[in-house]
Amino acid sequence: MSNAVISVKGLKKSFKEKEVLKAVDFEVKQGEVFALLGSNGAGKTTIVNILSTQLKSDEGQVSICQFDVRGQPEHVRRSISLTGQFATLDDMLTGRENLILIAKLRRVSNPSEVADNLLARFSLREAANLRADKYSGGMKRRLDIAMSLIGKPAVIFLDEPTTGLDPEARLEVWDTIKELAGSGTTILLTTQYLEEAEQLADRIAILHSGKIITTGTLTELKEMFPPAKVEYIEKQPSLEEIFLTIIGKKEGI
Repeated sequence: MSNAVISVKGLKKSFKEKEVLKAVDFEVKQGEVFALLGSNGAGKTTIVNILSTQLKSDEGQVSICQFDVRGQPEHVRRSISLTGQFATLDDMLTGRENLILIAKLRRVSNPSEVADNLLARFSLREAANLRADKYSGGMKRRLDIAMSLIGKPAVIFLDEPTTGLDPEARLEVWDTIKELAGSGTTILLTTQYLEEAEQLADRIAILHSGKIITTGTLTELKEMFPPAKVEYIEKQPSLEEIFLTIIGKKEGI
């Protein structure tokens, strides 16, 4: 893949004697939603922490928007935004005040206008003057993602964006991510939820025990299976069946 916005080659990381990442390779192109799908402990958050300059790798080459993560961390940080597993809001401030604060910290012109536009975009206008601790889980997550867009970053990392949310709130966040993807934002999404990857991702990388086992679109992953058996209806394999079968094959080698 040429001109990748995110390029990861031979990425390795160990903590003490435990090897967490084992020569991970992948690329993400402009405007793509790329999902790292794996169970807890697979290494997803470690990858995000390295790509977002919070953690140094042991080996490997990583670049974001053509900037080297190790050699040009300040350039990388200006190109990205990160939404972690839990919302990072100031609960004492209103939704609007949270957005204005981040806009000022990022030295964006017209912070009030930026805040108002994002409140409208994320359907939070009616809750703009409520304190963030009064927001529902889905509203907090939408506000958190809205904050990550301030400054128009080229790449957004969403690390387990629906962790701890109820099904209704999860659907709200999915709709938000789909809107971002439709606007051309490049998104690296980590998730342990199979349906989330199936709903949101253009391509999916299955990460297991620190290695990427396979990467492809949902259609390409389904093609790894034998043709569907036609009984009364044609049944295609679900992403859950694909994921469990791939991991099972790998562990049996």
